[in-house]
Amino acid sequence: MSTVFNFTFVPWFRSVAPYIHMHRGKTFVVGIAGEAIAAGKLQHLAQDLALIQSMGVKIVLVHGFRPQVNDQLMAKGHVPKYSQGIRITDEVALDCAQEAAGQLRYEIEAAFSQGLPNTPMAGSTVRVISGNFLTARPVGIVDGVDFQHSGLVRKVDVAGITQTLKMGAMVLLSPFGFSPTGEAFNLSMEEVATSVAIELQADKLIFLTEIPGLRINPEEPESEDNPIDTELPLAVAESLLKKLPPALTPTDIGFYLQHCVKACKEGVERSHILPFAVDGALLLEIYVHDGIGTMVIDEKLEELREATSDDVGGILQLIEPFENDGTLVKRNRTEIERDVDHYTIIEHDGVIFACAALYPYAEARTAEMAALTVSPQSQGQGDGEKILKRVEQRARAMGLDSIFVLTTRTMHWFIKRGFVQMDPDWLPEGRKRKYNWDRRSQVLVKKLS
Repeated sequence: MSTVFNFTFVPWFRSVAPYIHMHRGKTFVVGIAGEAIAAGKLQHLAQDLALIQSMGVKIVLVHGFRPQVNDQLMAKGHVPKYSQGIRITDEVALDCAQEAAGQLRYEIEAAFSQGLPNTPMAGSTVRVISGNFLTARPVGIVDGVDFQHSGLVRKVDVAGITQTLKMGAMVLLSPFGFSPTGEAFNLSMEEVATSVAIELQADKLIFLTEIPGLRINPEEPESEDNPIDTELPLAVAESLLKKLPPALTPTDIGFYLQHCVKACKEGVERSHILPFAVDGALLLEIYVHDGIGTMVIDEKLEELREATSDDVGGILQLIEPFENDGTLVKRNRTEIERDVDHYTIIEHDGVIFACAALYPYAEARTAEMAALTVSPQSQGQGDGEKILKRVEQRARAMGLDSIFVLTTRTMHWFIKRGFVQMDPDWLPEGRKRKYNWDRRSQVLVKKLS
């Protein structure tokens, strides 16, 4: 039993360690829907957030309170009122919001103050600091509807939040803001989290929500063969958002996506939509390669793009050392010039640091990914994974069902990323004829669901 555990734990820990290192010192803004707390998820979320913070991540936690306010209103005989997805906050609703925020803040602070017994964080101390970090302004009257005490974020106290994070504390924000005259405004958790992430230029904006993630074709029924899209480039997310109807409720597919897109457009490189129903969703998204939710990522076009004829020299310079040591099959300049439009590259400051080529076999609905190369100077920074994701997107756009690679030395890297070893007889006829039996390359295949 112990030996089996060792064999599973060591590879697992080695796969997680790069992400621990990558995120140390980074700032994450985490928005937790009030529905998550109503569903009894607070204790486990507190444990996971404390664990993430212990690994050097600075956390700003924003809680929602939509169901809690509605419960208070119903208890007082009032019906919650919304327009265009925004709560109309009259005097009664404002009182209910203040009560709900106070109660939730108490519950959250209590969850982090129990020493987290019988958990991986037993005996730890997590200091949670709240404050008047938000200045708000009224929504006002829109299309004839007076939103009364509903507001929008006017200003974020970046210096105050930054100083608090430097002290090693977790910052807790309720969806409330105050005007310069002291008037209180009811805000939305989503807008607060997005505004704070943008103003802090946070490394991640994370929403824990009721929805399991997004799919580019949301009208198709869910199945094991049609999972969520774990990564959406910003351009794809924007395109999807334009096709969707107005997102008025948290269960609408575009409700959180619109905030993720806004954050990415304004400097937050990665925004995530996670299902709070899955235990450990935060840990799975942050420390596991494929994650569990949908991530909207701002990929700079000048860094990750398809190659042109001007890139041939850079590609040759990149792959030559790997051809010389036998890692890659030799390709001549004429071949690369002829096939340059098959290549995807990552370029930094005019230098190509990674590349890969995609050769389709349309009759077999598959394609070969060849010459995947990452410069030694940038290895370990995720460039190989970025190239792989883009190649997968290109293959999907061609309507292909799978991609495959032939390798003699990097088999484990591909297996960790969803490839499965197959017999060379699996290869399409056109590729099988060119297979080098002396080289004895492993054939690895990844299905594109």
